[in-house]
Amino acid sequence: MNFWFSEKHTKDVKLSIRIDKQVYSGKSDYQRIDVFDTPAFGRMLVLDGYLMLTEKDEFIYHEMMVHTPLAVHPHVRDVLVIGAGDGGVLRELIRYPEIERIDLAEIDEEVIKVSKKYLPFTACGFDDARVRVFIDDGVKFVRRKKEEYDLIIVDSTDPFGPGEGLFSREFYGSCFKALKSDGIMVNQHESPFYEQDALAMQRAHKRIIESFPFSRIYQAHIPTYPSGHWLFGFSTKKYHPLRDLDEARWNARGLSCRYYTTTLHRGAFYLPAYVEELLKDVEQKRWKLYGLRRRVCRREDRPLRRPLRQHHFLPPRRALRPFRHPPRVLRAGTVFPLSGQRADRYPRL
Repeated sequence: MNFWFSEKHTKDVKLSIRIDKQVYSGKSDYQRIDVFDTPAFGRMLVLDGYLMLTEKDEFIYHEMMVHTPLAVHPHVRDVLVIGAGDGGVLRELIRYPEIERIDLAEIDEEVIKVSKKYLPFTACGFDDARVRVFIDDGVKFVRRKKEEYDLIIVDSTDPFGPGEGLFSREFYGSCFKALKSDGIMVNQHESPFYEQDALAMQRAHKRIIESFPFSRIYQAHIPTYPSGHWLFGFSTKKYHPLRDLDEARWNARGLSCRYYTTTLHRGAFYLPAYVEELLKDVEQKRWKLYGLRRRVCRREDRPLRRPLRQHHFLPPRRALRPFRHPPRVLRAGTVFPLSGQRADRYPRL
């Protein structure tokens, strides 16, 4: 008999992969966990019916999450990883001898146990002495930290279920505070191709730019992820992902990667036009709403001369909510009952 695993991407599209056998099936306090063997993609991890990784293409995701920021930041010593219970991010991080501490906060201990037993190709990083594992909600864990980490990697699941809080504005603000003055945060940013995924991507980007002064998006192509086109976020207090890329320093390490190169690093930040439009739509709406102009750093901009602060681009809290009730489109000449001012003195929403 032929057995197939299918993941529904939209109501009209699904990905199906033939499986040889089901290696493991269980349910934790948070989600269902399945491990399959497949002839085309090797071993495969599935959470709540959603494909997380396959043995065939997981290296693309993990290499782009880890090596991209580490090729930019010149002295990473302390790293926080949120999620990543499969261990793939740890496997890439432990290849850097200068890293002194790697903290991993994973809410579901069962994912770690299953990965150690059935996914040795990713879970090998848990054995490194620099790794400390905390079974805790990532949102609560990072909230307790302040200026401790050079790099935060958010390897979250989709923006619902156990990973929903890792896409909130509060969480991104806590990450900002947990980073040192020159820290970098990298996160998975969903796919921009299908409509619902694109909306989730825009929501995440909107919340990140409300917390970080500088944020750019880069991309990779992962065959088993929805549409195959996947985005990552690069948010920083100081370093530019292209101008501060030190190709000679990273290449001198002699690290052998199957996907990442410093040449690819540069190309990954040049996005297709439709993705640029999606991002521009979010940025323009936000700053037009508040009557502000946000400096968006792109390749033609001047270099950043000093570390950027969170308050450089964010208006005062009072300015963010000028109305007691949700804003409405008012006709010119309408008088506000509390202030007596006319609507034509305010930007149209």
